[in-house]
Amino acid sequence: MIKIILLILFYFAFPLVIIYMCKRWSILKKIGSIVLAYGFGLILGSVGILPHGSDAYRLALQGKAALHKPEMEALLATGTISQYDSFVNSVSSSQDMLVSIIVPLSFPLLLFSLNIKRWLRFAKEGFISMILALISVVVIVSSGYFIFKNVVPDSWKVAGMLVGVYTGGTPNLVSLKVALAVDPNLFVMTSTYDMIVGAITIIFFITIGPRIFRAILPPFKHHGDTEVTDEMIVEAENFEDFSGMFRKGRIIPLLKALGLALMIFIISFGISLLLPNVSQMVVVILSITTLGILGSLINWINKIEKTFQLGMYFILVFSFTVASMANLSVVFSIGFLGLFAYISYAYFGTLILHIILSKIFKVNADDFLITTTAFVFSPPFVPIVAGALKNKDVIITGITVGIIGYVIGNYLGVGLAYFLKGF
Repeated sequence: MIKIILLILFYFAFPLVIIYMCKRWSILKKIGSIVLAYGFGLILGSVGILPHGSDAYRLALQGKAALHKPEMEALLATGTISQYDSFVNSVSSSQDMLVSIIVPLSFPLLLFSLNIKRWLRFAKEGFISMILALISVVVIVSSGYFIFKNVVPDSWKVAGMLVGVYTGGTPNLVSLKVALAVDPNLFVMTSTYDMIVGAITIIFFITIGPRIFRAILPPFKHHGDTEVTDEMIVEAENFEDFSGMFRKGRIIPLLKALGLALMIFIISFGISLLLPNVSQMVVVILSITTLGILGSLINWINKIEKTFQLGMYFILVFSFTVASMANLSVVFSIGFLGLFAYISYAYFGTLILHIILSKIFKVNADDFLITTTAFVFSPPFVPIVAGALKNKDVIITGITVGIIGYVIGNYLGVGLAYFLKGF
Protein backbone atom coordinates (compact mmCIF):
# COMPACT_ATOMS: atom_id res chain seq x y z
CA MET A 1 0.00 0.00 0.00
CA ILE A 2 2.85 2.38 0.89
CA LYS A 3 4.51 1.70 -2.47
CA ILE A 4 1.31 2.55 -4.31
CA ILE A 5 0.88 5.81 -2.34
CA LEU A 6 4.49 6.75 -3.11
CA LEU A 7 3.92 6.00 -6.80
CA ILE A 8 0.83 8.24 -6.91
CA LEU A 9 2.74 11.03 -5.14
CA PHE A 10 5.52 10.63 -7.71
CA TYR A 11 3.00 10.93 -10.55
CA PHE A 12 1.91 14.29 -9.12
CA ALA A 13 5.42 15.51 -8.24
CA PHE A 14 7.41 14.77 -11.40
CA PRO A 15 5.30 17.00 -13.71
CA LEU A 16 6.40 19.89 -11.46
CA VAL A 17 9.99 18.96 -12.35
CA ILE A 18 9.03 19.02 -16.05
CA ILE A 19 7.48 22.48 -15.63
CA TYR A 20 10.68 23.70 -13.95
CA MET A 21 12.85 22.18 -16.70
CA CYS A 22 10.81 23.94 -19.40
CA LYS A 23 11.15 27.24 -17.55
CA ARG A 24 14.89 26.72 -16.97
CA TRP A 25 15.91 25.57 -20.47
CA SER A 26 14.42 27.19 -23.58
CA ILE A 27 15.16 24.15 -25.77
CA LEU A 28 12.91 22.02 -23.54
CA LYS A 29 10.21 24.70 -23.64
CA LYS A 30 10.26 24.47 -27.43
CA ILE A 31 9.91 20.68 -27.24
CA GLY A 32 6.91 21.16 -24.96
CA SER A 33 5.91 19.95 -21.50
CA ILE A 34 3.35 17.48 -22.88
CA VAL A 35 5.95 15.79 -25.12
CA LEU A 36 8.36 15.55 -22.20
CA ALA A 37 5.66 14.07 -19.96
CA TYR A 38 4.97 11.34 -22.53
CA GLY A 39 8.68 10.72 -23.02
CA PHE A 40 9.53 10.40 -19.33
CA GLY A 41 6.39 8.30 -18.79
CA LEU A 42 7.45 5.84 -21.48
CA ILE A 43 10.91 5.63 -19.90
CA LEU A 44 9.41 4.99 -16.46
CA GLY A 45 7.21 2.24 -17.87
CA SER A 46 10.05 0.51 -19.74
CA VAL A 47 13.09 0.55 -17.44
CA GLY A 48 11.72 -2.14 -15.11
CA ILE A 49 10.85 0.02 -12.09
CA LEU A 50 7.12 -0.62 -12.47
CA PRO A 51 5.99 -4.27 -12.18
CA HIS A 52 4.45 -5.89 -15.26
CA GLY A 53 3.16 -9.24 -13.96
CA SER A 54 3.35 -12.76 -15.37
CA ASP A 55 2.36 -13.84 -18.87
CA ALA A 56 -0.74 -15.54 -17.40
CA TYR A 57 -1.82 -12.30 -15.73
CA ARG A 58 -1.32 -10.23 -18.89
CA LEU A 59 -3.27 -12.84 -20.86
CA ALA A 60 -6.14 -12.63 -18.35
CA LEU A 61 -6.32 -8.84 -18.77
CA GLN A 62 -7.54 -9.16 -22.38
CA GLY A 63 -6.92 -5.46 -23.03
CA LYS A 64 -8.33 -4.21 -19.70
CA ALA A 65 -6.29 -1.88 -17.48
CA ALA A 66 -6.78 -4.13 -14.42
CA LEU A 67 -8.81 -7.11 -13.22
CA HIS A 68 -11.75 -6.77 -10.82
CA LYS A 69 -11.36 -8.28 -7.35
CA PRO A 70 -13.57 -11.38 -7.97
CA GLU A 71 -11.55 -12.21 -11.12
CA MET A 72 -8.29 -11.87 -9.18
CA GLU A 73 -9.50 -14.08 -6.35
CA ALA A 74 -10.67 -16.77 -8.79
CA LEU A 75 -7.33 -16.82 -10.63
CA LEU A 76 -5.39 -16.88 -7.34
CA ALA A 77 -7.50 -19.78 -6.08
CA THR A 78 -6.69 -21.87 -9.16
CA GLY A 79 -2.99 -21.00 -9.01
CA THR A 80 -3.10 -19.37 -12.44
CA ILE A 81 -1.50 -16.19 -11.07
CA SER A 82 0.60 -15.38 -7.99
CA GLN A 83 0.46 -12.87 -5.14
CA TYR A 84 2.99 -10.80 -7.08
CA ASP A 85 0.41 -10.51 -9.87
CA SER A 86 -2.08 -9.34 -7.26
CA PHE A 87 0.29 -6.49 -6.35
CA VAL A 88 0.75 -5.67 -10.06
CA ASN A 89 -3.03 -5.52 -10.41
CA SER A 90 -3.25 -3.11 -7.45
CA VAL A 91 -0.71 -0.84 -9.15
CA SER A 92 -2.61 -1.01 -12.44
CA SER A 93 -5.93 -0.31 -10.70
CA SER A 94 -4.42 2.74 -8.99
CA GLN A 95 -3.03 4.03 -12.30
CA ASP A 96 -6.37 3.51 -14.04
CA MET A 97 -8.26 5.23 -11.20
CA LEU A 98 -5.86 8.21 -11.29
CA VAL A 99 -6.26 8.56 -15.07
CA SER A 100 -10.06 8.33 -14.81
CA ILE A 101 -10.27 10.98 -12.06
CA ILE A 102 -7.64 13.48 -13.20
CA VAL A 103 -9.26 14.34 -16.54
CA PRO A 104 -12.75 15.14 -15.14
CA LEU A 105 -11.02 17.48 -12.67
CA SER A 106 -8.81 19.16 -15.27
CA PHE A 107 -11.30 20.03 -18.00
CA PRO A 108 -13.55 22.40 -16.00
CA LEU A 109 -10.40 24.24 -14.86
CA LEU A 110 -9.33 24.63 -18.49
CA LEU A 111 -12.70 26.09 -19.40
CA PHE A 112 -13.24 28.39 -16.40
CA SER A 113 -10.78 31.05 -17.59
CA LEU A 114 -12.00 31.19 -21.21
CA ASN A 115 -13.94 34.38 -21.84
CA ILE A 116 -16.24 32.72 -24.34
CA LYS A 117 -18.65 35.66 -24.71
CA ARG A 118 -15.81 38.03 -25.60
CA TRP A 119 -14.22 35.60 -28.06
CA LEU A 120 -17.52 34.92 -29.82
CA ARG A 121 -17.72 38.64 -30.65
CA PHE A 122 -14.60 38.19 -32.77
CA ALA A 123 -15.70 34.88 -34.35
CA LYS A 124 -17.22 36.49 -37.46
CA GLU A 125 -13.77 37.42 -38.83
CA GLY A 126 -12.80 33.83 -39.56
CA PHE A 127 -16.24 32.22 -39.40
CA ILE A 128 -16.29 30.88 -42.97
CA SER A 129 -12.77 29.50 -42.71
CA MET A 130 -13.63 27.92 -39.34
CA ILE A 131 -16.71 26.17 -40.75
CA LEU A 132 -14.70 24.94 -43.76
CA ALA A 133 -12.00 23.63 -41.43
CA LEU A 134 -14.60 21.76 -39.37
CA ILE A 135 -16.13 20.23 -42.50
CA SER A 136 -12.66 19.22 -43.72
CA VAL A 137 -11.74 17.55 -40.43
CA VAL A 138 -14.99 15.58 -40.17
CA VAL A 139 -14.98 14.49 -43.83
CA ILE A 140 -11.33 13.38 -43.90
CA VAL A 141 -11.32 11.64 -40.50
CA SER A 142 -14.57 9.85 -41.42
CA SER A 143 -13.30 8.74 -44.83
CA GLY A 144 -10.06 7.64 -43.16
CA TYR A 145 -12.07 5.47 -40.79
CA PHE A 146 -13.49 3.50 -43.73
CA ILE A 147 -10.06 3.24 -45.38
CA PHE A 148 -8.15 2.09 -42.29
CA LYS A 149 -10.78 0.44 -40.08
CA ASN A 150 -9.51 -3.07 -40.92
CA VAL A 151 -5.89 -2.25 -40.05
CA VAL A 152 -6.28 0.16 -37.09
CA PRO A 153 -7.56 -1.34 -33.81
CA ASP A 154 -10.62 0.43 -32.37
CA SER A 155 -10.53 2.80 -35.34
CA TRP A 156 -13.85 4.40 -34.35
CA LYS A 157 -12.25 5.50 -31.09
CA VAL A 158 -9.20 6.80 -32.97
CA ALA A 159 -11.52 8.77 -35.26
CA GLY A 160 -13.19 10.37 -32.24
CA MET A 161 -9.84 11.32 -30.71
CA LEU A 162 -8.54 12.75 -33.99
CA VAL A 163 -11.60 14.97 -34.45
CA GLY A 164 -11.24 16.14 -30.85
CA VAL A 165 -7.53 16.95 -31.08
CA TYR A 166 -7.87 18.60 -34.52
CA THR A 167 -10.64 20.91 -33.35
CA GLY A 168 -9.51 21.54 -29.77
CA GLY A 169 -6.13 20.18 -28.79
CA THR A 170 -4.40 17.91 -26.28
CA PRO A 171 -6.98 18.52 -23.49
CA ASN A 172 -9.73 17.25 -25.82
CA LEU A 173 -7.59 14.27 -26.88
CA VAL A 174 -7.10 13.38 -23.22
CA SER A 175 -10.80 13.81 -22.38
CA LEU A 176 -11.83 11.61 -25.29
CA LYS A 177 -9.36 8.92 -24.23
CA VAL A 178 -11.30 8.67 -20.96
CA ALA A 179 -14.77 9.07 -22.52
CA LEU A 180 -14.16 6.36 -25.13
CA ALA A 181 -12.16 4.04 -22.83
CA VAL A 182 -9.18 3.93 -25.19
CA ASP A 183 -6.43 1.38 -24.51
CA PRO A 184 -3.28 3.10 -23.08
CA ASN A 185 -1.02 1.69 -25.83
CA LEU A 186 -3.36 2.90 -28.57
CA PHE A 187 -3.73 6.30 -26.91
CA VAL A 188 0.01 6.83 -26.46
CA MET A 189 0.76 5.88 -30.06
CA THR A 190 -2.06 8.07 -31.40
CA SER A 191 -0.69 10.98 -29.40
CA THR A 192 2.94 10.22 -30.35
CA TYR A 193 2.24 9.96 -34.09
CA ASP A 194 0.11 13.11 -33.87
CA MET A 195 3.07 14.96 -32.34
CA ILE A 196 5.50 13.65 -35.01
CA VAL A 197 3.31 14.60 -37.98
CA GLY A 198 2.27 17.82 -36.22
CA ALA A 199 5.91 18.87 -35.73
CA ILE A 200 6.57 18.47 -39.46
CA THR A 201 3.40 20.42 -40.29
CA ILE A 202 4.08 23.36 -37.95
CA ILE A 203 7.63 23.70 -39.33
CA PHE A 204 6.10 23.88 -42.82
CA PHE A 205 3.57 26.48 -41.60
CA ILE A 206 6.23 28.85 -40.24
CA THR A 207 8.73 28.47 -43.11
CA ILE A 208 7.52 28.14 -46.71
CA GLY A 209 3.81 27.63 -45.92
CA PRO A 210 2.78 31.31 -45.97
CA ARG A 211 4.36 31.84 -49.41
CA ILE A 212 2.67 28.76 -50.90
CA PHE A 213 -0.79 29.47 -49.45
CA ARG A 214 -0.66 33.12 -50.52
CA ALA A 215 0.10 31.98 -54.04
CA ILE A 216 -3.03 29.79 -54.04
CA LEU A 217 -5.57 31.84 -52.04
CA PRO A 218 -6.64 35.52 -52.11
CA PRO A 219 -4.60 38.07 -50.10
CA PHE A 220 -5.61 39.25 -46.64
CA LYS A 221 -7.16 42.73 -46.32
CA HIS A 222 -5.69 44.44 -43.29
CA HIS A 223 -7.98 45.86 -40.63
CA GLY A 224 -8.38 45.54 -36.87
CA ASP A 225 -7.57 47.09 -33.51
CA THR A 226 -3.83 46.84 -32.79
CA GLU A 227 -4.28 47.56 -29.08
CA VAL A 228 -6.66 44.63 -28.70
CA THR A 229 -4.40 42.44 -30.80
CA ASP A 230 -1.43 43.14 -28.53
CA GLU A 231 -3.58 42.06 -25.58
CA MET A 232 -4.42 38.85 -27.43
CA ILE A 233 -0.73 38.10 -28.05
CA VAL A 234 0.02 38.29 -24.34
CA GLU A 235 -3.00 36.15 -23.48
CA ALA A 236 -2.09 33.46 -26.03
CA GLU A 237 1.53 33.31 -24.90
CA ASN A 238 0.40 32.89 -21.28
CA PHE A 239 -1.73 29.82 -21.95
CA GLU A 240 1.01 27.54 -20.59
CA ASP A 241 2.77 30.02 -18.29
CA PHE A 242 2.84 28.30 -14.89
CA SER A 243 4.81 31.04 -13.12
CA GLY A 244 3.18 32.73 -10.16
CA MET A 245 0.61 29.99 -9.53
CA PHE A 246 1.53 29.85 -5.84
CA ARG A 247 1.84 33.60 -5.40
CA LYS A 248 0.14 35.03 -2.31
CA GLY A 249 -3.50 35.72 -3.05
CA ARG A 250 -3.82 33.08 -5.79
CA ILE A 251 -3.72 29.83 -3.82
CA ILE A 252 -7.09 30.20 -2.04
CA PRO A 253 -8.99 31.17 -5.23
CA LEU A 254 -7.34 28.26 -7.08
CA LEU A 255 -8.43 25.88 -4.31
CA LYS A 256 -11.97 27.24 -4.69
CA ALA A 257 -11.78 26.60 -8.45
CA LEU A 258 -10.53 23.06 -7.77
CA GLY A 259 -13.44 22.56 -5.37
CA LEU A 260 -15.86 23.74 -8.08
CA ALA A 261 -14.26 21.32 -10.55
CA LEU A 262 -14.72 18.50 -8.03
CA MET A 263 -18.36 19.52 -7.53
CA ILE A 264 -18.90 19.49 -11.30
CA PHE A 265 -17.34 16.01 -11.43
CA ILE A 266 -19.69 14.74 -8.70
CA ILE A 267 -22.77 16.29 -10.38
CA SER A 268 -21.74 14.83 -13.75
CA PHE A 269 -21.25 11.40 -12.17
CA GLY A 270 -24.73 11.69 -10.67
CA ILE A 271 -26.17 12.57 -14.08
CA SER A 272 -24.47 9.47 -15.55
CA LEU A 273 -26.28 7.26 -12.99
CA LEU A 274 -29.60 8.60 -14.28
CA LEU A 275 -28.72 7.38 -17.79
CA PRO A 276 -27.80 3.71 -17.26
CA ASN A 277 -28.15 2.79 -20.94
CA VAL A 278 -25.47 5.28 -22.03
CA SER A 279 -21.70 4.86 -21.53
CA GLN A 280 -21.00 6.32 -18.09
CA MET A 281 -17.73 8.09 -18.98
CA VAL A 282 -19.26 9.62 -22.12
CA VAL A 283 -22.01 11.19 -20.00
CA VAL A 284 -19.50 12.33 -17.37
CA ILE A 285 -17.13 14.00 -19.87
CA LEU A 286 -19.88 15.74 -21.85
CA SER A 287 -21.64 16.89 -18.66
CA ILE A 288 -18.36 18.23 -17.30
CA THR A 289 -17.73 20.10 -20.56
CA THR A 290 -21.19 21.67 -20.47
CA LEU A 291 -21.01 22.65 -16.78
CA GLY A 292 -17.47 23.97 -17.25
CA ILE A 293 -18.67 26.23 -20.07
CA LEU A 294 -21.54 27.49 -17.90
CA GLY A 295 -19.07 28.11 -15.08
CA SER A 296 -16.91 30.27 -17.35
CA LEU A 297 -19.91 32.56 -17.92
CA ILE A 298 -20.01 33.41 -14.19
CA ASN A 299 -17.79 36.46 -13.76
CA TRP A 300 -16.13 35.65 -10.42
CA ILE A 301 -15.23 32.14 -11.60
CA ASN A 302 -13.91 33.44 -14.93
CA LYS A 303 -11.71 35.99 -13.12
CA ILE A 304 -9.84 33.41 -11.01
CA GLU A 305 -6.25 33.56 -12.23
CA LYS A 306 -4.24 30.53 -13.40
CA THR A 307 -7.15 28.06 -13.55
CA PHE A 308 -6.16 27.13 -17.13
CA GLN A 309 -2.58 26.48 -15.99
CA LEU A 310 -3.78 24.34 -13.07
CA GLY A 311 -5.85 22.32 -15.54
CA MET A 312 -2.80 21.92 -17.78
CA TYR A 313 -0.78 20.70 -14.79
CA PHE A 314 -3.35 17.93 -14.31
CA ILE A 315 -3.08 17.15 -18.04
CA LEU A 316 0.68 16.72 -17.51
CA VAL A 317 0.01 14.36 -14.59
CA PHE A 318 -2.35 12.40 -16.85
CA SER A 319 0.15 12.30 -19.74
CA PHE A 320 2.99 11.12 -17.49
CA THR A 321 0.80 8.46 -15.86
CA VAL A 322 -0.82 7.04 -18.98
CA ALA A 323 2.51 6.88 -20.85
CA SER A 324 3.99 4.85 -17.98
CA MET A 325 1.12 2.37 -18.42
CA ALA A 326 2.00 1.72 -22.07
CA ASN A 327 3.95 -1.34 -23.15
CA LEU A 328 6.83 -0.27 -25.41
CA SER A 329 7.04 -3.70 -27.05
CA VAL A 330 3.44 -3.19 -28.21
CA VAL A 331 3.71 0.53 -28.86
CA PHE A 332 6.53 0.25 -31.39
CA SER A 333 5.28 -2.91 -33.08
CA ILE A 334 4.70 -3.00 -36.83
CA GLY A 335 0.99 -3.39 -36.13
CA PHE A 336 0.74 0.34 -35.47
CA LEU A 337 1.98 1.40 -38.91
CA GLY A 338 -1.63 1.54 -40.07
CA LEU A 339 -2.32 4.04 -37.29
CA PHE A 340 0.56 6.22 -38.51
CA ALA A 341 -0.88 6.09 -42.03
CA TYR A 342 -4.35 7.06 -40.73
CA ILE A 343 -2.99 10.04 -38.78
CA SER A 344 -0.89 11.20 -41.75
CA TYR A 345 -3.93 10.91 -44.00
CA ALA A 346 -6.02 12.89 -41.47
CA TYR A 347 -3.44 15.68 -41.20
CA PHE A 348 -2.61 16.21 -44.85
CA GLY A 349 -6.03 15.23 -46.20
CA THR A 350 -7.70 17.82 -43.97
CA LEU A 351 -5.18 20.45 -45.08
CA ILE A 352 -5.73 19.76 -48.79
CA LEU A 353 -9.54 19.64 -48.54
CA HIS A 354 -9.53 22.87 -46.51
CA ILE A 355 -7.43 24.57 -49.22
CA ILE A 356 -9.81 23.41 -51.95
CA LEU A 357 -12.89 24.63 -50.04
CA SER A 358 -11.15 27.91 -49.17
CA LYS A 359 -10.38 28.44 -52.85
CA ILE A 360 -14.03 27.84 -53.77
CA PHE A 361 -15.36 30.16 -51.04
CA LYS A 362 -12.62 32.80 -51.56
CA VAL A 363 -11.17 32.61 -48.05
CA ASN A 364 -7.93 34.59 -47.83
CA ALA A 365 -4.61 32.83 -47.24
CA ASP A 366 -3.90 34.27 -43.79
CA ASP A 367 -7.32 33.39 -42.34
CA PHE A 368 -6.97 29.90 -43.81
CA LEU A 369 -3.59 29.32 -42.20
CA ILE A 370 -4.46 30.81 -38.82
CA THR A 371 -7.74 28.86 -38.45
CA THR A 372 -5.96 25.65 -39.44
CA THR A 373 -3.27 26.38 -36.84
CA ALA A 374 -5.83 27.17 -34.14
CA PHE A 375 -7.79 23.98 -34.70
CA VAL A 376 -4.92 21.56 -35.19
CA PHE A 377 -2.35 23.03 -32.79
CA SER A 378 -4.48 25.09 -30.31
CA PRO A 379 -4.18 28.80 -29.33
CA PRO A 380 -0.56 28.87 -28.00
CA PHE A 381 0.73 28.34 -31.56
CA VAL A 382 -1.34 31.17 -33.05
CA PRO A 383 1.13 34.02 -32.32
CA ILE A 384 4.00 31.91 -33.74
CA VAL A 385 2.25 31.41 -37.08
CA ALA A 386 0.97 35.00 -37.09
CA GLY A 387 4.60 36.04 -36.71
CA ALA A 388 5.56 33.94 -39.72
CA LEU A 389 2.73 35.61 -41.66
CA LYS A 390 3.91 39.04 -40.41
CA ASN A 391 0.24 39.74 -39.73
CA LYS A 392 -0.87 40.49 -36.17
CA ASP A 393 -4.45 41.17 -37.26
CA VAL A 394 -5.23 37.44 -37.56
CA ILE A 395 -4.31 36.65 -33.95
CA ILE A 396 -7.79 37.48 -32.64
CA THR A 397 -9.33 35.20 -35.28
CA GLY A 398 -6.89 32.40 -34.46
CA ILE A 399 -7.38 32.44 -30.70
CA THR A 400 -11.16 32.73 -31.09
CA VAL A 401 -11.24 29.66 -33.33
CA GLY A 402 -8.94 27.77 -30.95
CA ILE A 403 -11.15 28.49 -27.95
CA ILE A 404 -14.27 27.47 -29.86
CA GLY A 405 -12.36 24.26 -30.65
CA TYR A 406 -11.74 23.61 -26.94
CA VAL A 407 -15.47 24.03 -26.33
CA ILE A 408 -16.81 21.82 -29.14
CA GLY A 409 -14.03 19.23 -29.41
CA ASN A 410 -15.45 16.76 -26.88
CA TYR A 411 -18.97 16.91 -28.34
CA LEU A 412 -17.70 16.37 -31.90
CA GLY A 413 -15.30 13.61 -30.90
CA VAL A 414 -17.86 11.56 -28.98
CA GLY A 415 -20.58 12.16 -31.57
CA LEU A 416 -18.48 11.13 -34.57
CA ALA A 417 -16.97 8.12 -32.77
CA TYR A 418 -20.34 6.60 -31.94
CA PHE A 419 -21.75 7.50 -35.36
CA LEU A 420 -18.89 5.64 -37.10
CA LYS A 421 -19.13 2.71 -34.69
CA GLY A 422 -22.48 1.87 -36.28
CA PHE A 423 -20.86 1.14 -39.67
